[in-house]
Amino acid sequence: MAIVTPFSGGTVNLPALGDLLDRQIAAGTDAIIICGTTGEAATMTHTEHIRTIEYTVEKVNGRIPVIAGTGSNSTETAASLSREAEEIGVDGLLVVTPYYNKATQEGLFRHFQYVADNVETPIILYNVPSRTGVNITAETYARLAQLPNINGVKEASGNFSQLQRTKNLCPEDFYIWSGNDEETAAICLLGGSGVISVVANVAPEAMVRLTHLCLSGQYKEASALQLDLKELCDTMFCEINPIPVKTALNIMGLEAGDLRLPMCSPSEASEKRIRATLAQYNLLPQG
Repeated sequence: MAIVTPFSGGTVNLPALGDLLDRQIAAGTDAIIICGTTGEAATMTHTEHIRTIEYTVEKVNGRIPVIAGTGSNSTETAASLSREAEEIGVDGLLVVTPYYNKATQEGLFRHFQYVADNVETPIILYNVPSRTGVNITAETYARLAQLPNINGVKEASGNFSQLQRTKNLCPEDFYIWSGNDEETAAICLLGGSGVISVVANVAPEAMVRLTHLCLSGQYKEASALQLDLKELCDTMFCEINPIPVKTALNIMGLEAGDLRLPMCSPSEASEKRIRATLAQYNLLPQG
């Protein structure tokens, strides 16, 4: 799952992050993504970014894998961050497509190849065209899958035709994780390996159950649960991630802290919807 970063007083609140990490591990979460989109890594200083990764590795202490977001639109910066995270001892790296530059497919291949050549740690690509303005094609995935430490992709394009073509072109050991909570069961049905979840911040047990049902082939039960979670998934994206999920966690009494500009508090209507949805799913604090 992709965990939020609690901010307080202009700094990362590491003890609060530690509490959130412990909660996820207790709920059965399979792995932690730290400093991803949900973690607002784009707003963090280099020192904060590295220290947050370091703290997470220390706190988790081998209980589950830790995967660090180390992507950048600068290829050299992405490679440098990846090397530093590797030295800290992460289990994997999540490297997003270089945003703003709008690289060609050849440029994307060379970008990821350069990062992969600079580390030995397994890499998960991250394809999220709605935020970066660029899409990795199935043909480029097939080329990247030949690199020994590129293990798969967090696929958030919402393009199921591309997903199927990717599965047909890539080897079996190139794994695909859903990057959209509401697509988890559908992507698993097409051969995906689970979800890198935002919704798991607020409902970890439900997302763990959904993933495990899918991976054990219990698709009737998985489908029912996916449909049941639809409103929760939609509400957690009623504004740009991670605005709703951090708001939800704070309402739940879990210390997610502040949002950093340019992220800001949700509208009054969105906050009302978040509260109502949390009540619907019995996620509000009792008493």
